[in-house]
Amino acid sequence: MKRSPFPHPLPLSGCVELAHGSGGRATAQLIAELFATRLDNPLLRQGNDGTDLGHVSGRLVVTTDAHVVTPHTFPGGDIGSLAIHGTINDLAMMGAEPRWLTAAFILEAGFPLADLAAIIDTMAAAASRAGVAVVAGDTKVVERGQGDGIYITTSGIGVVAEGIHLGGDRVEPGDQILLSGTLGDHAMAVMAAREQLSFDPPLHSDSQPLHRLVAALLKAQPAIHCLRDPTRGGVAATLNEIAWQAGVGIELDEAAIPLQPGVRGGCELLGLDPLHLACEGRLLAFCRAADTAALLALMRNRPESLAAAVIGEVVADPHHFVQIKTALGGYRMVDWIAGEQLPRIC
Repeated sequence: MKRSPFPHPLPLSGCVELAHGSGGRATAQLIAELFATRLDNPLLRQGNDGTDLGHVSGRLVVTTDAHVVTPHTFPGGDIGSLAIHGTINDLAMMGAEPRWLTAAFILEAGFPLADLAAIIDTMAAAASRAGVAVVAGDTKVVERGQGDGIYITTSGIGVVAEGIHLGGDRVEPGDQILLSGTLGDHAMAVMAAREQLSFDPPLHSDSQPLHRLVAALLKAQPAIHCLRDPTRGGVAATLNEIAWQAGVGIELDEAAIPLQPGVRGGCELLGLDPLHLACEGRLLAFCRAADTAALLALMRNRPESLAAAVIGEVVADPHHFVQIKTALGGYRMVDWIAGEQLPRIC
């Protein structure tokens, strides 16, 4: 067994110090004892400035994402699992099989080492369950008061099989819009934890990986036009982006949109629109009308999407409006949110 160069283990009762970002012995020990052991895999073990991923067959997809959330731990997850799930899902929306992730951490001096260890543990568990490896990383430390405890930036690489082509530009009039589950669970769970609000039943974040659901959908129907996950800005922002990208309009049915009772009640109480709330484990699928019933049935038989529903359709509209049919039978515009509704959600 290789002898450790550090005679005294890193005390988890301590805190992150500026020395942990100096590039010296303290940095090496932090990486070796907190990151390398918890995220261990053969590729990460290469220990070089970059990781040799070997030969790849298929089209490569790459994505990058930065993660900030307050509080760092919330019902249903924490910033560590959120970083893994968010990056995996961005790859999945391209039809890619996620393979590898990288992670960079910006730590604030004074951040408890025990909290950091717990976050890395949830990252490792989330990556393991998803079947992906964290293969490279970096750590920096800023002075106390110049950060928010911890920021995580991740990049992901995935492989798309031949014959799979997804994109907002492929959406066309007549397409049906499927939503894989209830809206707003993540945003409301984070807000409840931050503001110490109580809901009955309690709210939990929807944060979860979606790549296996996507693989099942594409196996059943490779001709799906587009997949998107409605994170910041919620469904409203996602649908407006696609309407402009595809040059179409979109009409939603308010009665068809699934909501948890706590989310519905919280929105009514606080004057929030659930279409603006961030999700971290939901997807929107755009498909031909003829394929809708089969895809919906498939979704409702998978644990990631039991509450899936058809929530609207794509229409021809030179103005690219997104509208929703209300419970009263009229229509209202669904626009991008102006300003910040719920800060620091993802």
